[in-house]
Amino acid sequence: MSAPDHSEPNADPANDPANDPAAVPGLRLAVAAEGLFLANLLVAPGLAFLILAALWWRHRLSAPPLARQHLWQAVAVSFWGGALLATVSTLFIVAGGLTWAWTWVAVILYFTCIHSTLVLFGMFGLSRAMAGQPYRYPLIGPSR
Repeated sequence: MSAPDHSEPNADPANDPANDPAAVPGLRLAVAAEGLFLANLLVAPGLAFLILAALWWRHRLSAPPLARQHLWQAVAVSFWGGALLATVSTLFIVAGGLTWAWTWVAVILYFTCIHSTLVLFGMFGLSRAMAGQPYRYPLIGPSR
């Protein structure tokens, strides 16, 4: 009976330093961008967006490609998502009036569905950032 062969110290790919996402340049900034996107939706609307926009403005030219891509996606989708939520909700209210019950059903249903979708896409973006991979938000994410 022979002993197991331990000649390869990094036979397990999970222990290989080359596979470590933390070694990817810009990873922390990318994760911060996606975290602020989610904070804007869930915890501190407005405040988190201002911090995210300031972070993007500060690093828009100097950040590594991964961080720049996540920063731009998060800022752009925060802007367009907020504009869509506010504009369409306002159109529902203008069209239906403040006193008609169905206006509020439509506004709440629309807001809840779109907001939840943005949160779900934000979680995908955060997971991609944590893995050191790029991410483009579907439909309203910028293509560059």
